[in-house]
Amino acid sequence: MFEWMAWTLPVAVFFGCIVLMIAGMTIWEIKSPTVMRRGFLPLDTTRGDRLFIGLLAAAYVNLAFVGLSGWIAQWLSLDSDPSIWFSFVASMALLVVIMRKG
Repeated sequence: MFEWMAWTLPVAVFFGCIVLMIAGMTIWEIKSPTVMRRGFLPLDTTRGDRLFIGLLAAAYVNLAFVGLSGWIAQWLSLDSDPSIWFSFVASMALLVVIMRKG
């Protein structure tokens, strides 16, 4: 069923984190309804809005890393492409920043 996708460990962890975040946000919303607030994003947002924007940003960070990893390896004179774990950590850090300060 999933033969069309390269299910490596980083990909599985990334999607697993997304599922856990959505489940956690659902429980959090039931326990404590959200309020609109304004952070560094140029609009008033709820927790769910910030999660969606953060997930989009995380996906773009990962796509950019995959697209640029060959160039990064060449620029840093590496024997192989850098590990996708770097982009995973960077994208999750960006997601945390958007959720807390966005």
